[in-house]
Amino acid sequence: MRAFDPLLEPFELRGVRLRNRVVSTSHEPAYAEDGMPKDRYRLYHLEKARGGVGLTMIGGSAVISPDSPPSFGNLLLYRDEVVPWLRRLTDDVHEAGAAVMCQVTHLGRRTSNYSGDWLPLVYPSRLREPAHRSFPKVAEPWDIDRIVRDYADAAARCREAGLDGIEIQHYGHLLDAFLSPTTNRRDDEYGGDLDHRLAFPRRVITAVREAVGPDFVVGIRMSMDEDRADGLRREEALEALRRYTEDGIDFLSVIKGTIESDATLTRVIPSMGTPSAPFLDFAGEIRAAVDVPVMHASRIADVATARHAVRAGLLDLVGMTRPQMADPHLVAKTMRGEEDRIRPCVGANYCLDAIYESGDAKCLHNPATGREQTLHHVVPPAPAAKKAVVVGAGPAGLEAARVLGERGHDVVVLEAGSHPGGQVLLAAAAPRRRDLIGIVDWRVSEAKLTGVELRFGVYAEAADVLALDPDVVVIATGGMPDRSFLAHGENLVLDTWDVMSGDARPRGDVLVYDDNGAEPALDAAELLAVHGARVELITPERALAPAVGGMNSPAYLRAFAEHDVQVTLARRLHGVRREGGQLVAELVSDYVDGVVERTVDHVVVEHGTVPVDDLYLELVPSSTNLGEVDHPALLAGRPQQVATNPEGRFQLFRIGDAVASRNIHAATYDALRLCQAI
Repeated sequence: MRAFDPLLEPFELRGVRLRNRVVSTSHEPAYAEDGMPKDRYRLYHLEKARGGVGLTMIGGSAVISPDSPPSFGNLLLYRDEVVPWLRRLTDDVHEAGAAVMCQVTHLGRRTSNYSGDWLPLVYPSRLREPAHRSFPKVAEPWDIDRIVRDYADAAARCREAGLDGIEIQHYGHLLDAFLSPTTNRRDDEYGGDLDHRLAFPRRVITAVREAVGPDFVVGIRMSMDEDRADGLRREEALEALRRYTEDGIDFLSVIKGTIESDATLTRVIPSMGTPSAPFLDFAGEIRAAVDVPVMHASRIADVATARHAVRAGLLDLVGMTRPQMADPHLVAKTMRGEEDRIRPCVGANYCLDAIYESGDAKCLHNPATGREQTLHHVVPPAPAAKKAVVVGAGPAGLEAARVLGERGHDVVVLEAGSHPGGQVLLAAAAPRRRDLIGIVDWRVSEAKLTGVELRFGVYAEAADVLALDPDVVVIATGGMPDRSFLAHGENLVLDTWDVMSGDARPRGDVLVYDDNGAEPALDAAELLAVHGARVELITPERALAPAVGGMNSPAYLRAFAEHDVQVTLARRLHGVRREGGQLVAELVSDYVDGVVERTVDHVVVEHGTVPVDDLYLELVPSSTNLGEVDHPALLAGRPQQVATNPEGRFQLFRIGDAVASRNIHAATYDALRLCQAI
C-alpha cells in the first residue's frame, strides 16, 4: 500500500471529482486545424489523460468572437461546428479518467489586425500592445453588448460538448483591460472607479453563468497583482474576485504580473535559470484570502515542489503544464513510485518559442509531444531483438540508445569523449542554461535501465564497429565548428566552442560574429562580457538572433544591457588578418558596397557545425541500405526496409548533427522516429 501523497488525493470542484491535484493548465499548443480541436489536438490531451492527470484544460485561449482572431492557433468557439470536435475530445479524456475544461477569451489587442477576418481589434482604450503591435479601436457600447453575448454563447457550446467546465481568461486580454487602471482610461460607465471598471467583466461572468446553469464549473485565471505602480494591485484584485465569486466564479487560477511584452511575459512564465516556483508563496497568500479553490502554475517543474504546494496548504490544485509536455505520464510514474524516471522539464521554453518559429508547440527534448499520431511516448517492444551499435553520445545518440533499449535490442554506445552529452555540455556551461544537462542525465539513466552498454573514450573506427557484428548501426557523431566560411584568416579566429568549453577566455576587445542566429553566439558573448571583455556582437541578420524566441531573448538582452554589449546588424564577416598584435576584421554588407574594418584583440565566430561523417562514409559500402532512408516509411512510422546492397552486413543510418547542423529537438526527433520502428 502506497504512502499518503497529498498530490494524489482527489478533489471536488462544484460536483466535478478530480482524481488528483495535478492539472495541465490552459495553454495553446497551436495544434488546431481550421480552428477546430481535431485529431492532433485531441490525441495530445488524451495522452495526458492516459498518463494520469486529474484535469486537462484546453484552449489557451479559445476565442469567442470573430474580432478576436487567433494569434497562435486558437480554437474558434464562436463557430457551432466546434461542438462535435469538443465532444469527441471530451469523451476520450473522460474515458481515460480525467476531467477537461476549456479556457475562453476575447484577445482584445493581443492579436493582429491583419489576420482572420481583418476586423478592427477592440480594447477599452486606444493603447497598443508592445508584443503584438496592433492598434485597437476603443470599444463602443454595441461592441460591449455583442461581446457579452459571444461569451455566453461560447460557454454554452462548451457545456453542450460535455466539458466539465470553463475558465475565463482575465490577464493580458480584454476583460482584465477593463479592470486595470493602466489600460482603462475611459470616462464613461465602464471607466473610472473600481465599480465602473468592474462593470464589463461582471456582465460577462453573469451572462456566462446564466448560459451554462448552476451546475457547470466556471473558473477564472486572473492576475492578482500586475506588479506595477499604476496597475491592478492585490487589494483591488481581491475585491474584484469577491464580486466575481458573487456572480458565479467557482475557482481561481493565480497569475502575478502582466504579459504585454516579452520582458513581462517571461516573468510570468519563467525560463531556465530562474528560481523554482517564484510565485508559489504569493499564490498561497491569495488562497488564504479567498473563499474559492485556488490553482497556480509557474515553473512548478518537479513533483516534490508540487507536493509541497498542496501539503503546505498553498494550493488546492497544482498546474504542471510544461512538465507534462515533457512527460505526459508524470502522474502515472509518480503513482508507481517512479519519480526518478520522469522526463524533466528543463525550462527551455522551446514549447512557446516554437509556436512563433515553426507554427506549433514542441518540447525541446520530447519529440513525441504533439506528434501522438505517429510517435510513441511509451515505445513498444520490437518483434525480435537485434544487435545495435550507436556511435556518439550526444542527444541524438543517447535518444537512439534509449529507444532501441526500450525496444528490447542489445545496444552498445561508443563515445569518443569521457562524458556523455555532446554539444549539450557546451550549452549547459552557460550558468543560466545549466538545467539543459537534464536532457543528458535522463537519457543516460533510462538507457542503463534497459541494459544499454555505454563505452566512453572510444574513438570508433570502422573496424571497431564491424567487430561488434551489428545488425543496425546508428551514426550520431555530431559536428565540429565551421570556420570555413571565411575568405581568409580561418586560423586566426576562435569559435564559440572554444569559449564555452573554457579552452579560451579572450579579454580586451572581442568581436563575436553570429551567422547562426541561435543561442551559441549569445551564450559566448554573455560569458565573455561577464568576465570583463568589451564585446561587440555582429550579425548579417536584420534582427538579433532570429532563432532565439521571445521567451529566451529577454535574459540575453538584459545581460547585454548590464554589460554594455554592442550589437551591429547587417554586417557580414568576410575575413580576418593580423596587424601587429591585434586582429583586423573585414566586414561587408549585403546592402552597400565597401568594407568596414574593426581592430580587436580577438574574433569569435559561430557558423553552425560541419558533420563529422567520415566513419559513416567509410561504413556505407558495407551496409545493406548504403545509408539510404525511405522517407515515406520514416514519416509514417514504419520499419526501414531498403536493401540495395546484397553484400551488406547491417543497416546504416545517421542522425542529428552528423547529418546537418540543427538543434536538440531535431536531434532527438531524428532518433525517435527512426528507432521506434527498428
